[in-house]
Amino acid sequence: MKTNFPILGIETSGELCSVALMVNDSEYYEVNILKKHIHSRKLIDMIDSVLKESGTDIKKISSIAVSMGPGSFTGLRIGLTAAKGLAFGSQLPVIPVSTFNAMAVVISGFLKPETEFAVMRNASIEDLYFSEFVSEGISFRTLKETCLVNKKDLEQLLSGKDLIFGDLTENFPVKRFRGPEAVDICRYAYLFGKDLLTFDYDYLEPYYLKQFIARVKK
Repeated sequence: MKTNFPILGIETSGELCSVALMVNDSEYYEVNILKKHIHSRKLIDMIDSVLKESGTDIKKISSIAVSMGPGSFTGLRIGLTAAKGLAFGSQLPVIPVSTFNAMAVVISGFLKPETEFAVMRNASIEDLYFSEFVSEGISFRTLKETCLVNKKDLEQLLSGKDLIFGDLTENFPVKRFRGPEAVDICRYAYLFGKDLLTFDYDYLEPYYLKQFIARVKK
């Protein structure tokens, strides 16, 4: 089911801070900054930039799509807070998008139908996020829901798998994939977000999977 345009997309689940405005299924405006710890300083300016560049008023967009994780605790919180604030101020619905699902749509577009593949992303020194999918053209089917896995179990988990995408490369044949970008969040929202639209902002929480533990220097 497809939702309407234009869609404002926000992606802050990793080091990439990304904002996009998808005007239609072939036209979009996007700003990306790949740098650690800049989300809180740059995100609002980036949103303002894509709106100005496209000549679109915030009140004229159809919805705000935001990456919900898994990913960085701080990054996800910043992205969702910005999405909620803009949505509340302009009375717009929010479309919560699974980060790994958005990645799966992008990857599936380059694979033959019925091709199985795995996606993983670094979570900490000891853990990573992991999921398995099978491509279905512009869509996909989930074989293993996204979960938190200890890196000690990675070799057994990846045994026999040829297509692995992610941001880890040590000792495994992983195809480097840093994404998604905000335009991928928009595209997922356009294709599959109609049933995810919500005005219940207070109930939206990032998909952390991993408990946040504050570290204090001694």
